[in-house]
Amino acid sequence: MLMLKRYGEFVEFLVGASKMKIIVTDCSLCRSSVASMEAIIEGKELVVRLAIDSLQMEKARYHLGIIRQYSYFMFSVFFLCCIFFTNNVSHGADTISANQSLFGDHTIVSPGGNFEMGFYKPGKSSNYHICIWYKKVSTQTIVWVANRDIPVSDKYSSYLKILDGNLVHLNESQTPICSTNQNSTTSNSVVAVLGDDGNLILRDGFNSTQPIWQSFDYLVHTWLPDSKISYNKRANTHDSLTSWKNFEDPSPGLFSHILDANNSYILLWNGSKQYWTSGPWNGEIFSLLPTMRQNYMFNFSFVDNENESYLKYSPYDPYIISRIVMDVSGQLKQLTWLEGSKEWNLLWAQPRQQCDVYALCGPFGTCNQNAQPFSNCLTGFNPKSGNDWYLGDYSSGCVRRTKLQCGNANVANQEKDRFQEYSNMRLPEHPQSVASSSATECESSCLKNCSFTVYSYGRNGCSIWTMNLVNLLQLLGNGSSGSSLYLKLAASEFSRDNNMGIIIGVVGSVVVLGFVYVVWKQQRRLIATPCVLWPNTCWLSFLGKDRIDAVYGSLVAFRYKDLQKATKNFSEKMGCGGFGSVFKGTLPDSTIIAVKKLESINQGEKQFRAEVNTLGTIQHINLVRLRGFCSEGNKKLLVYDYMQNGSLDSHLFHGMESKAMDWKTRYQIALGTARELAYLHEECRDCIVHCDIKPENILLDVEFCPKVADFGLAKIIGRELSRVLTTKRGTTGYLAPEWIVGVAITAKVDVYSYEGATKRGRQRRRRKGGEEEEKKMVMAEEEEKEDRW
Repeated sequence: MLMLKRYGEFVEFLVGASKMKIIVTDCSLCRSSVASMEAIIEGKELVVRLAIDSLQMEKARYHLGIIRQYSYFMFSVFFLCCIFFTNNVSHGADTISANQSLFGDHTIVSPGGNFEMGFYKPGKSSNYHICIWYKKVSTQTIVWVANRDIPVSDKYSSYLKILDGNLVHLNESQTPICSTNQNSTTSNSVVAVLGDDGNLILRDGFNSTQPIWQSFDYLVHTWLPDSKISYNKRANTHDSLTSWKNFEDPSPGLFSHILDANNSYILLWNGSKQYWTSGPWNGEIFSLLPTMRQNYMFNFSFVDNENESYLKYSPYDPYIISRIVMDVSGQLKQLTWLEGSKEWNLLWAQPRQQCDVYALCGPFGTCNQNAQPFSNCLTGFNPKSGNDWYLGDYSSGCVRRTKLQCGNANVANQEKDRFQEYSNMRLPEHPQSVASSSATECESSCLKNCSFTVYSYGRNGCSIWTMNLVNLLQLLGNGSSGSSLYLKLAASEFSRDNNMGIIIGVVGSVVVLGFVYVVWKQQRRLIATPCVLWPNTCWLSFLGKDRIDAVYGSLVAFRYKDLQKATKNFSEKMGCGGFGSVFKGTLPDSTIIAVKKLESINQGEKQFRAEVNTLGTIQHINLVRLRGFCSEGNKKLLVYDYMQNGSLDSHLFHGMESKAMDWKTRYQIALGTARELAYLHEECRDCIVHCDIKPENILLDVEFCPKVADFGLAKIIGRELSRVLTTKRGTTGYLAPEWIVGVAITAKVDVYSYEGATKRGRQRRRRKGGEEEEKKMVMAEEEEKEDRW
C-alpha cells in the first residue's frame, strides 16, 4: 500500500512499515531541471540522475535523500512514484508541459485565479467534458468546452496532454478524440497555458508571445471580454457562438450567433433561419441597438479592415465579471456576477421576448409569452421527449397521442376526424392556398386530404398547411391582431376531453373539500400568505415549508413572523417615508436585507401593488432588487436587497466638506440613473413611468452603483398609448409642469425630475441652514413654476 503525505518541502512515502523521505529544495524557481536522487541500499551508495519536467520551474535542483532501505523492490517503488508525479499536472498550476497530462480531479488554474480547467460533468449527466469555468464564481459556470461532441465516461483513464506539438484529448482506450491539429516543428517545447482572461493558449515555449493555437478562436457558447466573434472576408467564414443542446448537454444546439458580411450580428436557427439582427455598425453603434449609446459599464470597439471585421468588448472596471452567452433558450444574453447575492444578474436579452425565438417549441408546440413554461403542446399532442423538455430543449416538439382516422386503415370504421380551434394565433409559415368560397368549404378540403393537418380561413381566403407546424405563437391581447387556426384531431380526443371534464369535476370537488378540511385542521401550524396579486398561485401559500415559500418566479412570499425575526422585531430603523418605514434585517443565510413596512392601509395597499407589479417583473443592474413580499391581512411588507451606501441624498446633503462625493462618482451615478430610466421607458414590455425620481430614491450599493428604488407611485403606460391622464403624484421640487397644469403625462415627467435631481447632485453641499433652508428653496422654485404656468 502506497501513501503520500506532504509537509511544506518534505514529502514522505510510506510503503508498508518502511519510510522514505524526499527533501525538496529550490522547487519554486525552475521550469525544467535535472534532479539527483541518492540512496544507500544494503550498504552501497547508489546515485541516479533523473530528468524531470515540472510545471513552474526552470533550473533548480532536487536533492532527494533516501533513508536506508532493505530491498531493491522498495527502491523501485520509490523510483516509479517519482516518475508518476513528474508526468502529471499539479493542482493549481496554469500550464500543461510536454510529457504531462491532465486527468481525473487534476486541474490547472490561471495565474490570478480567475479561471480553472479540468474534467466536468454537467448536471446529472454521466459524461465528462474538458471545460474551462470561473474559479472565483461560487455557482460553477462553464465558459468553454473542448470535447462538446465527444464526451468520455471515465475521467481517470482519459487524458489531455501534449503529443507531437499538439494538445490532444485521449479517451479511455487512449484513442485521440480531439486535437488542436497544428503543425509544430519544436514539439518538445510546446506548452499549453490558461490565461486570466479565460483563453487557453498553445505556444512554443514559455517565452513565446505568438500563439500556435488559442481557444478564443474556437468559442463555444460564451463570449468573454477581449475575445471576438469575427467575419473573415478573405475566406468568407464566420466565427460563431452556438448554444448547448440542453442544460446538461454541451453538444451544439440549434441556435447560433454570427457576424454577417454586412457587419450585422444575427441570430440563426439551425444555421440558416435568421430571427434577430443588431443592424449594421454605423461607426458608433449597431443601428438597431440604440441603447448602446447609454452604456457606461463596457467599452465596445469595432474593427473593420480588408481582412476581417469583428467586435470586442471589455468592462471599464476590471473587477466586473461579465459574459455574453448564446443561451439554450435561443436568446443572446449578457450577465454580470453579483458577489453580494451570489448570482448572475441579467443585463439584457435579445430578442427581448422569449417567443420571438424562431421554432422554440418545435413541431406542434406553441409559445405563449404569458405562460410558464413558455412552450406547450397543442391539444392532442404530447412532448416527443419529456426528458429533453425538462432540460430546456423543446426542439423535438410534440407528437400525436392518437392517430387520425384519415388514411389509417386500422381505424376506418371509427368516427371522422374533427378540428380544434385556436384563436388569436400567428399564422405559420409556408401556407398553401386552396380555392374555397367559405370557411365550411375550406374545412371540407382540409378534412378530405389526409396530408393536410391545419387550416385557416380569413381575409386571404383558405390557407392549409401540410408540414409539421413550427413557430406557433399565441398572441396577447383581445385577438384583433391574430387569426384562428383549426387543427385536425382524432374524434376520440374530443370525447376524451368531455369524459375528463366530468372526472375532473367530481374528483376536483372531493379534493377541494379535503383540502379545505386539511387547511382548517392545520391553521394553527401553518400561516397562510395570501396571494393578493396572482390568484392562480394562491395554493403555494399553504405548502408546509419551515420558513419561506417561493412563488411567482424569483419573488418570495415571506411570513410576517420570519421578517419580524429577521429584523429583530423591527428594531433597526434605517429611514421612513410617506407610506412607511424601512428596517435592516438579516436572513438565515446571513444575507442582509432592507424591509419596508407599509403603514398607511389605503395608500400602503396601492404602493404595495405598484411595487410588486413593476419591480417584481423586471430586472436591471441599475434597479434595486425586490426579493419578495409579505401580505398577511393589513400587514404589507416589501423585502429588498440592502444597499450599503444608502441613498444619494445622504451623500449630497451633509455637513462635512471632507466627505463630499467626488465628481467622477457623481457622473457615474447620473449616467447609471439615466440608463435605468431609458430601460423603464423604452425597453420594458410596457412603458413604466417612475413618477418620483429624486436623490432619496436613488440608492447606492457598495461600489456606488446607482439603483433606482421606490416604485410606489409608478404608472404603467401601454405601448399603444402615447400619454395618460392620472392624478398628481411626486415630490415637491421635482414635479414636471404637466402635473401642475393637469394635462396627460408621458415618460418625460421622469426626465424633468431627473434634471432636478442632477441639479442638486451638482451642488457640493447643502446651503447653510441645513434641511429647512433646502425646503424653503425647493418651495420657492415650485411657486415660481406655478406662476409661470
